[in-house]
Amino acid sequence: MPELPEVEVTRRGVAPHLEGRVVEQVVFRREGLRWPFPAHIAELLVGRTILHVRRRGKYLLVGFESGTLIVHLGMSGHLRVLPPGVEPKKHDHFDLVVTDGAVRPGLRQVLRLHDPRRFGAVLWHPHDDGDLGQHVLLRGLGVEPLEDGFSAELLYKATRKRSAPIKQVLLSGDIVVGVGNIYACESLFHAGISPKTAASRISRARYEKLAAAIRTVLADAIVQGGSTLRDFIAVNGQSGYFQQTYFVYDRAGVPCRNCGAPVRQIKQGQRSTFYCATCQR
Repeated sequence: MPELPEVEVTRRGVAPHLEGRVVEQVVFRREGLRWPFPAHIAELLVGRTILHVRRRGKYLLVGFESGTLIVHLGMSGHLRVLPPGVEPKKHDHFDLVVTDGAVRPGLRQVLRLHDPRRFGAVLWHPHDDGDLGQHVLLRGLGVEPLEDGFSAELLYKATRKRSAPIKQVLLSGDIVVGVGNIYACESLFHAGISPKTAASRISRARYEKLAAAIRTVLADAIVQGGSTLRDFIAVNGQSGYFQQTYFVYDRAGVPCRNCGAPVRQIKQGQRSTFYCATCQR
């Protein structure tokens, strides 16, 4: 599944092609993905200018004067920016055709969503429905790990009554958002914390290390274009390279890069967790 770095890489890739452009056409090739596509969305968007492309957690937010298009890539989705006339392939479910008549008359581009497993989403939140942050999909999200609101003190205070393993707490997304399975494993390794440790038993000092590791790991992943596992590719069709620097994720049985002990794999909440029992206590 695309995690925060992959979604941020996607946002940075599509934003220059969308911001300030005018929607010329909206194309849906099925009735919906995880949820039905918004009714009458073409009538709302055609002729409207895209103001900005932002991200909240793993959701892309395409802002218009009258509302926000909420896009989620699901388990296997990706967005591509294409020239007009490129024939859609199987699982190409949604096109947003934009033009820039003011600067380069006649320039047209297509933002295309490809989603083989159909767990993604394209939804509409009109401004008349209130604050976007209170949307049912967004209101329970924690702080952004790369913004000022995220800190070791936040992690420490929010986990005093959390007896669940720290790995599961990170994945829950209600304290800090977007630290998915890959980056939780890597961050915990760099912080020297076992993924099995109860969140409430971790000290302030160790949360300092974890908060720093989360910031560094996510920032490095974004710079390297994210990770390419299974289906994710960037907007320009290129692969991410962060997986080449993994210390523990998907390296079960391989010697730890630090101590040489074999990396272990366990199941936590039906997800695979990778860690070094020697380096992580």
